[in-house]
Amino acid sequence: MEMNPSSRYSYDPVLRWDPEVEDYFNKAYGADHFARISKALTRPSSYSCVRVNTVKTTSDAVIEKLTNILNDSEDGLKLLLRSDGSSPISKCQIPGLEYVVFVNGSGPHRIDYVSGLENTPKEVLVSRKCAEAVLRGAQVYVPGVLACTAHVEVGDAVAVCVAVEQPGDEGDWSVNMTRGTTLQGLPTDPFYCERSGLYIGMGTAMLSRAGMFRVSHGVAVDLNNRVFRLPSFHNVLEGEIFLQNLPSIIAAHALDPQKGERILDMCAAPGGKTTAIAILMNDEGEIVAADRSHNKVMDVQRLSAEMGLTCITTCKLDALKSVCLPSTLSDSTSVNGENSGSMTSHSELSSNEGMASDASRRSEAENSCEKNASIEQAKGGDKVSQSEIRKNKGRLKNGRGRTQSQGGRAGKSEGFPPNSFDRVLLDAPCSALGLRPRLFAGLETVISLRNHGRYQRKMFDQAVQLVRVGGVLVYSTCTINPSENEAVVRYALDKYKFLSLAPQHPRIGGPGLVGRCEFPDGYVEEWLKPGEEEMVQKFDPSSKLDTIGFFIAKFSVGPKD
Repeated sequence: MEMNPSSRYSYDPVLRWDPEVEDYFNKAYGADHFARISKALTRPSSYSCVRVNTVKTTSDAVIEKLTNILNDSEDGLKLLLRSDGSSPISKCQIPGLEYVVFVNGSGPHRIDYVSGLENTPKEVLVSRKCAEAVLRGAQVYVPGVLACTAHVEVGDAVAVCVAVEQPGDEGDWSVNMTRGTTLQGLPTDPFYCERSGLYIGMGTAMLSRAGMFRVSHGVAVDLNNRVFRLPSFHNVLEGEIFLQNLPSIIAAHALDPQKGERILDMCAAPGGKTTAIAILMNDEGEIVAADRSHNKVMDVQRLSAEMGLTCITTCKLDALKSVCLPSTLSDSTSVNGENSGSMTSHSELSSNEGMASDASRRSEAENSCEKNASIEQAKGGDKVSQSEIRKNKGRLKNGRGRTQSQGGRAGKSEGFPPNSFDRVLLDAPCSALGLRPRLFAGLETVISLRNHGRYQRKMFDQAVQLVRVGGVLVYSTCTINPSENEAVVRYALDKYKFLSLAPQHPRIGGPGLVGRCEFPDGYVEEWLKPGEEEMVQKFDPSSKLDTIGFFIAKFSVGPKD
């Protein structure tokens, strides 16, 4: 049956979930509300949120520079005035967030893919991850191209569509397509029906079909007519700004860091929240930024150096092994070849310009830090899922990694004594089901969502030991999964009676979920109790704030006796 071109050549994705997961979320949020959340996740936010590095510049200076850069951009991506004629670049009006700048985008736009063409348009089929990046403002790069119409030449107008994973016969999900497949524009084509409603824009081929599958890098399609028009900030004002989701900035404010304090960021990479905390402290104090990955630690070092921040100390450390108890230490342990006899004698911490904090608040071992040999290029962004972390680890096995290619060193730590920090941020690795745009969610199951929560509870068990009495612990995730949000808070409050939920400022997110969920297998998941829901911040992708899905809980630490 012939399909209506207007419905085929459009952007109207439907996010597919595991049926049990969808049922769980329907119970948690209500079917109508979850349908709105699911739809919102398939679209990018309508604006970009830029955090200004006030150590180097001001919001007003950044607004002026961004206006000139974006309006003169070579890719022709012009900013659109708001309906009231005001500038699309503005300073955040939330008290205390004047150093945050919003850059408005636009969309979704209706694109005429067939006007002026005798036949259906030539097509370029891209991977789902490529499409998600393009929807955020990126170009279509060669590695993301999976298939292409025959006889595409440089300069041809092409429609760009997406191949989203489909369920297999054995319950798995895959694209099941050989890269380089030729599209005929016929119903017999791979993904012909599946890619209906998954067209993300019209552009100009920068390479021929042969070139797209022959070269290893470069722009394949200049996408000059997009469904969503958001500016790219790649290599823009490096060191002066950092592209960061608004809830992530709020998480740093919830921690309420003070000058001169000692703070731990347990899962710090890529360093967005770490540097946000440093700026709030006016670069005065000590922030220990830990991550289990060597290369990610180097990313934090690079970013902190780029932003001119000296109070950040980095170390390679597994969050599940953050606490170093006296019984685990050896008197013979040494740092830099010398016996320190200290509780943290296993620690070797690296910083960009040495240790920039009060020496009286450190152990002897931590004062013997090693400066890193060099600092690498890093990639921005927020937290990714565990599956993505595993994939990235696999990629590093296929050749020399960035460390071997560019040098650099991350000091290794074996943990810290209890009560070592004034404040701790646990921005936990999670299912990342709040990140957007998202075109696929089928891999998560009810069991995997529970397992994420169990993993985070283990990290929380470590974090709570490291905060001193009278200190603060902030727990955050970028997921809509109650198992990783409200259920973890319930666990924490029930197990650690000295913890209490604390007010957050600013508070712009919504309330958490109250109650419980009973599963068909008999498992019962407890959430918040009445009165606690307003003490957390839950960011709903379908709300007027138009943010990613995010969750923040702030705990005050009372006497531990």
